[in-house]
Amino acid sequence: MTGGSGAIGFLARAGLAGIAVAASLATAGLADLGAMDTTHTILDFTDLDGWEDEDHAAALNVFTSTCADMKAPDWRNLCAVAQSMREEEARTFFELFFRPVEIAQGRPAVFTGYFEPELQGARRPDDRFRYPVYATPAEIHAEGPWLSRREILTTDALEGRGLEIAWVDDPVELFFLQIQGSGRIRLRDGSAIRVGYGGANGHPYRSIGTELVRRGVYEPHQVSAQVIGNWVKRNPEDGEELLYHNPSYVFFREVSEVPAHRGPLGAMNRSLTPMRSIAVDPLYTPLGAPVWIEADGTDPMRRLMIAQDTGAAIKGAQRADIFVGTGDKAGRIAGRMRDDGRMVVLMPIQRAYALLPGDA
Repeated sequence: MTGGSGAIGFLARAGLAGIAVAASLATAGLADLGAMDTTHTILDFTDLDGWEDEDHAAALNVFTSTCADMKAPDWRNLCAVAQSMREEEARTFFELFFRPVEIAQGRPAVFTGYFEPELQGARRPDDRFRYPVYATPAEIHAEGPWLSRREILTTDALEGRGLEIAWVDDPVELFFLQIQGSGRIRLRDGSAIRVGYGGANGHPYRSIGTELVRRGVYEPHQVSAQVIGNWVKRNPEDGEELLYHNPSYVFFREVSEVPAHRGPLGAMNRSLTPMRSIAVDPLYTPLGAPVWIEADGTDPMRRLMIAQDTGAAIKGAQRADIFVGTGDKAGRIAGRMRDDGRMVVLMPIQRAYALLPGDA
């Protein structure tokens, strides 16, 4: 990043006439935030616990990776400014052009974690690598559901069609790869294949964790991916039947445009950054926006993150899923994350004040 220094340099490069976007807000694509139980409070940066100790430059670097894809004029203008900033100017950039907005719905924030699985695999099957990762068959593009998981895995419907992207050594990890929707397959030579969601068979998803609880095998608080995986391995026949309980089956595509050393693609079609990218509800938090996280719990976290992804289970103004990274270690960390706290969205100044009630 290059440019002048201090606030004067900021203002010179910002072109404040271009940042004056009040007239553009009508076409800026503001989400419908009119829910009766939703309130908006503009805070000061001194109200953010730990703000002065944050690595603002790291957050700015992640912000610039996707801000050019934001369509609203105010965001695009700020993106142009951000791309000219030096690392030591990052904190001033956020404080000068944004206002912290707490979007509350009467309950604390809930933070969870997610990750990109990494499986061991091979391009050709052998005694160890016996479980195929399938590309999408043509039938998936037809209307209506196709074969169930059981039918796909117990018949020859996919055999001999050249749909195998790779073979992996663990059917349970393959099952959870389908739940995550994307991941990496590490080959014997150390290289990796990245796969992304390619389609599904059209059957509804049924939770095998919920099924284990229903059967009385575990209490709800005991269920995790690791616990389920261990149970399936200890009970191979019953475990196979448990996996069939979920009739949904996900197919993949090879994502060659994203290098294996980069993070997976998020909802903005850009690579996610571990512990800086979060999934949010875009009804309340614009994709690409900086978000201040105050997560309590065993390991409290105070960090400026960027909203770069979404998720079916991520609903509400105070809800975020933190991308932890790739592989088993990231999976273990993500599996333990469920913390309360507060999240605050950094909004361009005019946009922030436009969210307030008319008599504020």
